[in-house]
Amino acid sequence: MTSILPINVADLLNGRTESARLEFKASWDAETTGHQVVKTVCAFANDFQSLGGGYVVIGVAESDGAGKKRVTGLSEQDVDKAQRWLRGRCKGDIRPSYTPVFSPEIIEGHNVLVVRAAASQDGPHQARESRTRGKSKHKAPWRFWIRVGTETVDAEANGHLTALLEKGALPWDNQAAQAAQLDDLREATVREYLHDVRSALREQPDAATVYRHMSITVPANSHETPRNVGLLFFSDDPQRWFAGARIVVAQFAGDRAGEVQNERVFRGPLPAQLCNCLRHLEGLAHSHVQKQREQSQVRGWVSYPLPALREAVVNAVYHRSYRPEIMEPTKICLYPDRVEVISYPGPVPGLEQRHLAPDASIPPVGARNPRVGEFLKSLGLAEGWRTGVPNMYRAMAENGSPQPRFDFDAGWFRATLPAHPEYAAVSALQDAAYLRTVGSEEDAFRRIREAWDANENSAALTAELMRRSAERDDLDAAERVFERFRNAAPDTAIANVSNTWVEILLDHDRAEDARRVLYETSRSTSARDAVDAAILARRLGQPRLAHRYFEQAGDAVRMDARASHEFAQTKMRLAQDAMYERQHRSRAVNLRLNRRLLVEARQLLERVSQMNASATRRAWAWRDLARVRISLRSPANEVEAAFGNAIDLLPTEARFQDELQQFRDYARRGQGRDT
Repeated sequence: MTSILPINVADLLNGRTESARLEFKASWDAETTGHQVVKTVCAFANDFQSLGGGYVVIGVAESDGAGKKRVTGLSEQDVDKAQRWLRGRCKGDIRPSYTPVFSPEIIEGHNVLVVRAAASQDGPHQARESRTRGKSKHKAPWRFWIRVGTETVDAEANGHLTALLEKGALPWDNQAAQAAQLDDLREATVREYLHDVRSALREQPDAATVYRHMSITVPANSHETPRNVGLLFFSDDPQRWFAGARIVVAQFAGDRAGEVQNERVFRGPLPAQLCNCLRHLEGLAHSHVQKQREQSQVRGWVSYPLPALREAVVNAVYHRSYRPEIMEPTKICLYPDRVEVISYPGPVPGLEQRHLAPDASIPPVGARNPRVGEFLKSLGLAEGWRTGVPNMYRAMAENGSPQPRFDFDAGWFRATLPAHPEYAAVSALQDAAYLRTVGSEEDAFRRIREAWDANENSAALTAELMRRSAERDDLDAAERVFERFRNAAPDTAIANVSNTWVEILLDHDRAEDARRVLYETSRSTSARDAVDAAILARRLGQPRLAHRYFEQAGDAVRMDARASHEFAQTKMRLAQDAMYERQHRSRAVNLRLNRRLLVEARQLLERVSQMNASATRRAWAWRDLARVRISLRSPANEVEAAFGNAIDLLPTEARFQDELQQFRDYARRGQGRDT
């Protein structure tokens, strides 16, 4: 038994197809199930929601109302009876007459019958409400059946008859392309699609039969003609017939000129355009990931969350018009602070600005290109029915990005994804670095200043503007920027900028002010900030404060050679101070504290000496380890080995030789006293 469905039958059960396009019947009975199926086939043929028709699956039950399916199966006799009965009733009880496609399938070892009802070009159709039993000549009234959500309903009784009658002609993407020929479809591309969607139809050897079952051709006089959707998906160059069938991605500079830095054009079948474009955009996305202290998760962001960007691009390709008179391509404009995805023309009638608000629902307006949507969804490139906009809002929120924006008129539709605030900062910093490289210092400063004015809560921009103001010897301006940021920014961002301000103050010989700011920064919200604050505290001669910050940094210290080394040096300094502390502790307590700090310093230094750090860093770590071993009264050979390693790594450092010689002299004097 060979399937003639253009999709994999399992996808009908696993949620890959919208529920509005599906109807399940657990068993077959002509007098009950049969008449229900006829009405549903009529509704799918009318395609009121412009979803491209639908499927009735007989032999599968909705098991618990939660979307799960239970395969009940039919006997081979029931499969045959159902086909014969439905074929006859669809001709006699639907007008104009309509014949769906019947495909017997085997699912989980059970026989089922799939009835595929594509959108009809001869509608709207009517079907009888029911048929009476026996030989009575009484006929039930004719009704225009439509799908509203997942229900088959009477269009007139539900107030939709006028809209159905006004729905008009077959959607453009399902119409015949009169200027094209069957040879314009590429059989290899069609079979590749069928392979990707796991359709058994790919086993059918005759290409014309495959095209017919996929509904990508239409009979025209004595021959077959491609439908527009067939050319869009399965011709080498859809742009030959539809000028707008391409995607253009343009990157714009962030300076005052705003010139195009790079432009890429994606052509070919729509799936190839989309996939290549999305891969290109993914390669441009900037990401930042930061491990959170005492948590298993990572905290991160990307410039533009790919799920939101994907939705915007797919929606533009799906919902735009490809009529020959619409010549503009789908445009993706990448600016330093946003992405704009633009399609042509505006939205379908019935969609208003209020429908695109965060908590609004999209009304059941007809799709412009239901067949395009059908193929994109089968490939997994498009999401379910009317879920694109909510998915964009959710993805942006989860990334910590501002909400997407939508605007349009009759001629165009634009979805704008604002960049993550810190990505906008990164972009401005990159632009400024380039401008400084080419000697435009004033333009570089202006770029940073303008970016900060637009985003005062960016820690990266605030820190850079402070540095550049200090370089211009305008510490008052740097301090004003710092104070504005500290008063407005969230607590989680203050520590990094405070560290920058402390460093600036130190570089300008304002140690007292730097010490005050460092103590006022009550806590550091990231391990990296804590390490930076600890190192600044050491520069200020505040070993206790430095030790507190190093401890707060936790595991980040162990992974950083410089931080581990400076933490060890801090412990060495505190161990020395403990020996001279007399006011609050006894000598015995001081000795225990001194030894504990020295042991901890030794452990850190031994780790640094084995880390993948520079030779200079490891050399000084060995030298400090030698000094700690001396204080801990380690064996002389261990001390000399540490000095020897330092000398081997940095033979030009004369102090290592001098200190080793001093230790040897001291050791000999001690031995002389012992004798």
